Order: sequence, then structure tokens, then C-alpha cells
Amino acid sequence: MRTLLLSTCLCLLWQFSSAQFRIDRIDIIRDSFGVPHIFAPTDPEVAYGLAWAAAEDDFFTIQESLIIGKALSGIYKGKGGAQTDYIIHLMGIPELVNARYDKDLSPAFQRLLEGYCAGLNAYAQAHPKEILLKRAFPVTPRDLIQYSVLQLCVLSGADKALGSIFRGTQPQLTNLQPGGSNAFAFNSKKTNNGHTFLTINAHQPLEGPVAFYEAHLCSEEGWNILGANFPGAPCILHGANEYLGWAHTVNNPDKVDVYQLETDQQRPLQYKVDDQWLKLEEKTVSLKVKLAGIIVPVKRKAYNSIYGPTLITEKGTFSVRMPAQTDVRGLEQWYRMNKARNYTEFRQVLEMMAIPGYNLVYADRYDTIFYISNGKIPIRKPGYNWRSTVPGNTTATLWKEIHPLHELPQVLQPMGGYVYNTNHSPFNSTDGRDNPAIRFPEMGYETLENNRSKRFAELIQQNTTVSFEQMKRIKFDRSYPSPFAFPTNIDSLFLLDAHLLPELADLILPLKEWNKAAVAESKGAGIFLLIYKKANQQRNRFLATPLMTIQQAKELLQEVKNDMLLNYGRTDITLGDIQKLARGDKELPVGGLPDVLATIGTVPHKNGMFKGNEGDAYVELVEFTPDGPIIESMNAYGASARKNSPHYTDQMERYTRQQTKRMSLDKKTVYRQAVKLYHPQ
Repeated sequence: MRTLLLSTCLCLLWQFSSAQFRIDRIDIIRDSFGVPHIFAPTDPEVAYGLAWAAAEDDFFTIQESLIIGKALSGIYKGKGGAQTDYIIHLMGIPELVNARYDKDLSPAFQRLLEGYCAGLNAYAQAHPKEILLKRAFPVTPRDLIQYSVLQLCVLSGADKALGSIFRGTQPQLTNLQPGGSNAFAFNSKKTNNGHTFLTINAHQPLEGPVAFYEAHLCSEEGWNILGANFPGAPCILHGANEYLGWAHTVNNPDKVDVYQLETDQQRPLQYKVDDQWLKLEEKTVSLKVKLAGIIVPVKRKAYNSIYGPTLITEKGTFSVRMPAQTDVRGLEQWYRMNKARNYTEFRQVLEMMAIPGYNLVYADRYDTIFYISNGKIPIRKPGYNWRSTVPGNTTATLWKEIHPLHELPQVLQPMGGYVYNTNHSPFNSTDGRDNPAIRFPEMGYETLENNRSKRFAELIQQNTTVSFEQMKRIKFDRSYPSPFAFPTNIDSLFLLDAHLLPELADLILPLKEWNKAAVAESKGAGIFLLIYKKANQQRNRFLATPLMTIQQAKELLQEVKNDMLLNYGRTDITLGDIQKLARGDKELPVGGLPDVLATIGTVPHKNGMFKGNEGDAYVELVEFTPDGPIIESMNAYGASARKNSPHYTDQMERYTRQQTKRMSLDKKTVYRQAVKLYHPQ
């Protein structure tokens, strides 16, 4: 009887939520590639349509994300999932959301979240057999915010910090980690036609909770944007509207601090700060864990110090502190970025500083380009090694403020006419004359270069001006720079003499002839992929020093040859022979290697082959013209993650050929070219 009553109440709640929105006013248009274009009078109705369309394409991943955010992973995945649930409670995310939701989020954005949740709940009600966990529904706006705060904490390094404290046991948050990415912007000082160009190039997992989903959102309230988001997000995370666009890449300033508390066995649950003993805040976390098909309640203690969430371990008591765990407005900032119309408005949105990380490359139709290494970076007292564990026995290390936006590394309208980032140093983001200076070492920004940054510099120096087609060629370039920019110098591999090592001549000669281009037809590229894999599997043996020796190179090449003969029975293989873009029953040779501009990462596939699992996950290229933006995009697989969909694999051939598709923000064009038009049911 109780179960029936609960089901009835939930059903009524879902119906009430959906009834607030006029679904007959929501148009979902599918183009020839299955990409959803959502049109409705209001923003919340567009969000409703987005939720419905996204659920049609990948309800499974959306649910998995929401299950994590609702701290129900223990019920869904058992003991491993319960660890994630505990971390959510340890960091105080539910308490933060409950305390700040009504205070910090605008009524307009709350209404948008309600629309998105209503769409998800309506889809779940209409497709009950697809529900993974009944307890996950109905979805509420607070659930969306709770999940977004968790994601942004992971972005800030929560998983790594907590993993180091858990004596090397990594929490189950790795599937939320972002990848790499490229972003370039050019204005009229560099373009051949006076237009502004933007490259949005996310290097993300090709599938899963941080794989990008492409959509076009358009309301009569000034929302008209095409780009991509993650499953469960109610707006676009990077893309272009009629006026401007932006791209994100992952950055790595120091956004999280780990403190070791001073404790005494004679004073349990106490810690010393400035000669005063304080008591740890203590709470009981109630978890539910599915074990052998039975849901078992589990209670665990969680602690908090003045520094933040605290763990008591055999090696000591540690606290974690990060600005990301104090803010619930990240998604609202992205939503406002969606609707900005010029640099001034966009800059005002950035002043919210609710997104704790990501580089940002911006361009607009008014010839403005901009780069910032964004982040919520604490204002720390100099004199401490903030990249390591800092003392948690003094208020001198207890920072309370973050650096304002104007203090972050940034470039606006550089003289060279371009800005770029490939996850390298923010202090090398244009041609040199306008690069930002290192002003606050305690921010901990990265200062490294990589193969992509070096290769971009090579290519841009070859062009006095850049056409849109040249920008595309730069973005899709698959060559390494000369010399390589790996942390370990591997030139010894190319110095081996085939005459002195005839037993390795069949590998040495293709390597020497290789032009460093990661094309599928290249034998040298195929050998290099196997070298890269083997060297990284045995890093302590081959990559422990700044320079690989000749002897190490010989041993590495011999082991690669042994593997080739074992797995393939021959050594004259190309990159495309062993590297595939694979989904379902479709399998295609694909070019690319790690850390080239058109990068691809791979995992073991079958018969000694590898398949792409991350890299050029979503590409959007934009040319801002007086008549509106010209937009091209590319997706690794297709618009749908459902195996029975015609759009499950229909972009794979284009992806392997690096062929984009033309997209449009123009409503009349979208309706005219529509393959399918319908309302959420």
C-alpha cells in the first residue's frame, strides 16, 4: 500500500511539473544529421525541449550523471558507488545547495532549471522501461545544481586531493574528469577578409558523462546559440550565438589546497590552530549500498575543520579547501554567457566568477578577440609551498578571498591579431608582444609548452594572414613540431643506425623516413603509436630521465617489434591498420596521435588494435560576418548514443576524413531544411 501511495504521489508530481509548460509550443527539429534544434517562445520551454531531445539521444548517460549527483551511486553501483556518495556528503554539497539555491540563483534561472527537469521527468514518465533507478526520479532543479557543483569540484582537483589523502586510493570520480582541447581566435589584423574566426575544439572522451552533445537552442527571449554541452546540462557550455562565441580548454592553476592538521592522540577529534585547540565538526552520513541485490543502510562519520572537509587517516588528519565548493552559480554563469551580445556583456558575466576553471578563448562579430585563463584562485600568503601539503595549524594559511578577474592571466585585442591555447602556459597565448606576465606565483599556473602549442606556433608563423580554410587546416593538422615537445627527449629513436642494427632495420627505416604526420596510411606513425604506448606502460624504465639513451631506444624498439610480430605477424603495418574509430559494428581506420592538434587517444580494442576513446570529440568552427555567423561542426560518431538510431554512427566517415558539416542559427533556414519536426509528447 505504501509503495502504491508513493508511486501515485510521484506520478502526480511529474504531471504537475510537466503541466506548467506548453509542450505544444515547443518545436524539436532534427536536421539531416539528427542534431536537435529547439524552438519555443520562452527559455524554460526551450530547456524542456532540450531535456526531451537529449533524453531521446542518450537517456542512459543523463541518468548515470544524475544518479551520481543525487548521491545514489551506492544503490546503483554498490560499494564503489557508495564511495562517491560519501565524498559528496563529505564536501557538504547537499548542504551548500540547500543553503544557497534560493539566495544565489536568479528566479529566471530557477525557472529554466524547472523547465529542464520537467522535460526529463516527462520523458521518464513516458518511457518507464528506460529508467535505471526509480529513486532517481523525479529530478529536481537542486539535483542539477548538486551534480554541477560536484563536476566543478572535480575540475578543481577534488578527486586528486582526496585520492592522495586516501593513501593512494583514487575516489570513483575519474569519469567526470575533463580532457584537453584547443582554442584559437583571429581578428581582422590576422584574417584575410577582415572577419573574425573562432575554433572551438574540445578534446574530451568520445562517450560518457563528459562527452559533448551538440544542440541548437532558440527562444523568443533572446536565446539563440549552437554548440555543445554535457549530458544533464540545461544550456550550452561552449559555442556561438549570433553575436559572439567562446571555446574552453582545460587549465591547471592551483585551485585546491590540502592541509595537514596538528593533532594529539590525547585529544581525540581536536586540532591545534594558533595555539588554540579546536574541535572537528562531526556529522553522520547515511548511505545506502546495494550488496548481493539487497540495499543495506550504512552510516559513516564525516568531519570538517575551519579549513574544510577533513579525513582522519593512519598518516595523519588532512583537510581540503577549494573555492569551487562554496558556489552554486556555475551553470547560471554559462547560461548568461549563452545570452551575452557583446564583449562588455560577456565580461560582466565573467565577473560572476562562478566557474572555477577552464581557459576561455572568445571572439565576436565586432572584431574582438580575448583570452583568459579563468579560475577561482585563492589569494594565498607567500612563503608556503602551496602545490604541496601546507600546515593546518595556523590561520596564516587560511585564505578567505579569491583573486579578482582582472588579476588572472589574459589578453584582449593583441597586436598580432590572434590568441590561442592548447592546455599550455597562459603566459604564451599570442605572438609575444602582448603575452601576460606572471604576477602572482602563488596562483600556481602551468608554464609548460606541449607539442600542440609548438606546432600551432610553427603553422601560424608560416601565414601573414589566415583564411577560414587555413584556420581549418591548422585545426586539423596531424603533425608533430620539430623538434618534439615531449617531457622526455626521444630523439635517440631517430638516431639508431639500420646498418648497425639490421635486426631492427624494418622499424628504424620507416621511423627515419617518417615526416611526423599522424595520417592513417603512414607506417612510421603506426610504429610511433606502439612506441608511445610501450614507453608509457613502462615510464620508470624509458621516460624517467630527460633524455632517452641510445640503449633505451634499442630496447624499446626491440620490444615494440616483438609485440608487432606477436599481435600482427608482421611489421609493415600502417597507423590505420591498428588504430580504429569504432562504434557498434562499424570500424574505420583513423589518423591522429596523442598531442597533435587533431589529437586522438586510444584504448585496447581487439587483436592487438586500438580504438579511439578521446580526442577531437566536438569541433565547431565559426566565421563572424556582417550577415551573421558561418558555422561548421564535426562530431566523432553521430548525434545519438542509441544503437538503433540512424545517427548512431552516421558522422564517422566524415570524422575520419576531417570533414565538417554546415550548421545554421537562422530559424527560417533550419525549418526549411528540417528532416523531422515534432513536440515533446
